[in-house]
Amino acid sequence: MRVLSSFNGFGSCSPSSQYRLWEKYLPQPVARTADGLSRVLEKELKGKLGKFYYVKVDLCSEENIMKAFDWVKSTLKSVDVLVKNAGVLKQSDLLGNPNDWKQMFDTNVMSLNICSREAIKIMEEIQIKEGHINNINSVGGHYQFPFMKDIAIYSATKHTVTIITESLRELMGMKNLPVRVTSISPGGVETEMTQELSKLEGFKMLKSIDIAEAIMYALSTPQRVNVAEIIIRPTHENTLSLIKNFI
Repeated sequence: MRVLSSFNGFGSCSPSSQYRLWEKYLPQPVARTADGLSRVLEKELKGKLGKFYYVKVDLCSEENIMKAFDWVKSTLKSVDVLVKNAGVLKQSDLLGNPNDWKQMFDTNVMSLNICSREAIKIMEEIQIKEGHINNINSVGGHYQFPFMKDIAIYSATKHTVTIITESLRELMGMKNLPVRVTSISPGGVETEMTQELSKLEGFKMLKSIDIAEAIMYALSTPQRVNVAEIIIRPTHENTLSLIKNFI
């Protein structure tokens, strides 16, 4: 079983939780950063079933992504599960810096779809029996956040992810491919991307392990079940706790 994932933020937790919760899955993360983290994970997973790999990828470069998948195809031969959790949040409003907008769309939308395309190409070539695409989305992909003008573009990228994910699920059905597609939409999660939010008064955050376990739930259901969407939020998360820190 070949599982591809980036391991920044949520992904830093996913491989170890995959071993703990379901040891038949083999994590092989496609990493954006953190050579040190890769060494920690390699040590933690030593002696476990399978083998750990990582590859550095510039997700804003289609050429770089395709080279990574060429490596996957030549070295690992298959992709069974793709978890796409790489994301960028730049606090830039609709009158802000277009370079910030481009970086968010390139990372949150374009790279997500390119990775899906390349993974599915491999799945088709090997005539996969059970494949799974997991897109880490956001509650920001389902709702507009009042008074939070600086995340309008970020939220727009995540609304796009919602549409892309459901459209991909439909496409897999039309093509009669045995590939399930899941959107996992967290509320606030403690990651390096949300360090400032975690300091806000009265704002509780999820842990990365909570998202990893949601991924594992979607993977663990029978092939006849496609968990299309999981929205996971901290208990007592509410808009007021955010608004009072911004007005």
